[in-house]
Amino acid sequence: MIFDTFLDILRGRAITIPPMDGPLRPNTALDKAAALETAEAPDNLCFDGRRVLYSSGGEVRVLAGGAVVARHDALVTALAASPKGELAVALDDGRLLLGERSLSAPAGLTSATALAFGNAETLFLCQGSARHRASDWVVDLMEGGASGSVWRLDLRDGGSVCLARNLAFPYGLLVAGGDLVIAESWRHRLLRLPAAGGAPQPVLAKLPGYPARLTPAGGGAWLTLFAPRNRLIELVLEEESYRADMVRDVPREFWIAPALSSGASFLEPLQCGGVKTMGIHKPWSPTRSYGLVIRLDAAFRPVASFHSRANGARHGVTSLVEAEGRLLVAAKGGGAILDLGPAAGEG
Repeated sequence: MIFDTFLDILRGRAITIPPMDGPLRPNTALDKAAALETAEAPDNLCFDGRRVLYSSGGEVRVLAGGAVVARHDALVTALAASPKGELAVALDDGRLLLGERSLSAPAGLTSATALAFGNAETLFLCQGSARHRASDWVVDLMEGGASGSVWRLDLRDGGSVCLARNLAFPYGLLVAGGDLVIAESWRHRLLRLPAAGGAPQPVLAKLPGYPARLTPAGGGAWLTLFAPRNRLIELVLEEESYRADMVRDVPREFWIAPALSSGASFLEPLQCGGVKTMGIHKPWSPTRSYGLVIRLDAAFRPVASFHSRANGARHGVTSLVEAEGRLLVAAKGGGAILDLGPAAGEG
């Protein structure tokens, strides 16, 4: 690290992206997986002990048939089921619901990006940004945002305690014993945070993409990366003047920025390696969107992964859940909920 800093003085700052190799070696597992259901931007998979639920826009639906169990006038940004089977819902306008009643949200909450129950009376919450709603995540990234926070809510008296501040868009949350594991997207890492309060410590750094939701697995955890890192985007994030001009003058869907899906318009930014040659889109080409699920062991080290590569269709994986021995994955950019089967946990 110190040697690299010295070399940067002589050569200029080098933009490097961690390679996908070893346990992260690319494959086509997500594109080959069975699609249980198609929906518009499916997200926030959770299991309440009886059924698997997910969100699509402002609706909360039951998997297998898509029956709507709740309809809201704002985007659903996070779901979690309590040990009692009650459903906690976070909305993009900052509201929090538990079953049919409203919860007292922390002062200044824009919108939650992740929810997790510690027990029936304790709810943990991630706020990605204090300046932008969860749906405006790309704006927060382009501004170099680091105003995210993690909160503990007492459901008995409505009190709330901030456990961590100044995080770069915490997007995923996992309760692991007396600690929380947080996915900090803009810094491409996982943090361990004491549930009782204390300084967060990195447990997995230098990820090749932007981490999102986590869910427990036998002897470890599952992690989603909702978009890949690439050199062009990393360069734009370092060029303040260019980035400001782009944000001001270019429609958001055409920014040089990570995306949940790509390739729908010829106006999208394109790197040379991503140009189709003889009608073929190279699977290893640079891309703004990707699909990636990572299996982590008990020490939160990657041991296996499931991919949808640059030429795949199951991109923008934001959520997953293990239910009744099967791993279910929501490809938000691909518009499908996938079944990776009972053997996925074995890597």
